[in-house]
Amino acid sequence: MTARDRRNRPTDGNWTRRGVLAGLLGAPVLLVAACNDTKSTGGGTGAAGSSGAAGGTTGGASATGSASSSPKTSVAKITVVPADGAADASFTEPVKVTVTSGTLTSVALADSTGRPVTGRMSADSTTWTSTGTLTSATEYTVAVAATDGDKLEADANTGFTTTTPANTFVGYFTPEDGSVVGVGMPVSINFSKPVTDRKAVQQAITVIAQPGVEIVGHWFSSTRLDFRPEEYWAAGTKVTLKLRLKDVEGAKGYYGTQSKDVRFTIGRSQTSVADLAAKKLTVTTDGQVSAVYPISGGSPEHTTWGGRMVISEQFQQTKMDSTTVGLGDEYNIPDVPHAQRLTTSGTFVHGNYWSNPAVFGGQNTSHGCVGMQDAKGGQDPSTNGYKFYASSIIGDVVEVVNSGDKTVDPANGLNGWNLGWAAWQAGSAV
Repeated sequence: MTARDRRNRPTDGNWTRRGVLAGLLGAPVLLVAACNDTKSTGGGTGAAGSSGAAGGTTGGASATGSASSSPKTSVAKITVVPADGAADASFTEPVKVTVTSGTLTSVALADSTGRPVTGRMSADSTTWTSTGTLTSATEYTVAVAATDGDKLEADANTGFTTTTPANTFVGYFTPEDGSVVGVGMPVSINFSKPVTDRKAVQQAITVIAQPGVEIVGHWFSSTRLDFRPEEYWAAGTKVTLKLRLKDVEGAKGYYGTQSKDVRFTIGRSQTSVADLAAKKLTVTTDGQVSAVYPISGGSPEHTTWGGRMVISEQFQQTKMDSTTVGLGDEYNIPDVPHAQRLTTSGTFVHGNYWSNPAVFGGQNTSHGCVGMQDAKGGQDPSTNGYKFYASSIIGDVVEVVNSGDKTVDPANGLNGWNLGWAAWQAGSAV
């Protein structure tokens, strides 16, 4: 410190105004020198040269050190539709990836489980469009890489969630998963909404069998689709129904919700013939006659439908009321034993404890059902009604002959076997 400095130094620790000004006078010289030094070390000129951008060169070495520059950035611009973060993206529209000022080198689209969705690249590698189906209410990620003309890489990582459809439909199927059924059991599906695009819906449903056999679908109406082979199933056949209805547009604005497999097995082969002229029911099990029961069918005033009918429901005991089938108050029996449904309209083969035993095998006196002798309460295993019920399963066929009535409507119950194979195939939409 010079003598002059000591004279200007305040005794209370504060600089005098004159001292502060003296200190500031030297600063501009130092700042100018610093700016000149920095400028002199750069290999380029201006801001672009110092940063390395816009085609500028990187800085070179100087006596005081070396200057650094930022790497060039790819000019390729990637666009993904749906946009990143979209929460209600369409699952019916494809994902589209485009690039400008460059070419796409890779695109990966996958759902939250990692399942990839396929796509197709354009010939010039500037556009990629998904070809695989999207699923509703599902999260997806998109990873994209591209390069520009200088081979500089660009990338994009986005995500979106597909919307949940406002209007849906389901298919109620029979038989049940894991069930064992008779040789006449079709796969029958009833839809909660009328289907207008039958082809799309039928293509989303597959029925396969082991051992293999041709299986064809038949539309009975806009709400019902059945599947069966040409002949009865072989005993022991394993059948799988594959429902892939999720996101299938069955009618305008209505989408399916199901994606599941249903498996069932064909049990032993059992069919029965109810001859109402002879008034007997003959049961054949695995190719051999296993039982013959005296029966009573529909009276001349209330004849029984003819044709092949499939047992669709079984009740150890049920109520039968004539008012439910349009016959007024002719009967109301609260405890009909061993009732097995043959038609939707109300035809059953069932036990009968209220008629004279001589009726069975002797007269047709019913209101259209096929009856056999049974005991009130249905607990007597020696009765024919009990025996036949115990030997039967859902899917068994009961064929009624010589009834004096026309053949049952194939849509009345699970009774599509009354259609010839050509007529059955004609009802397919695929």
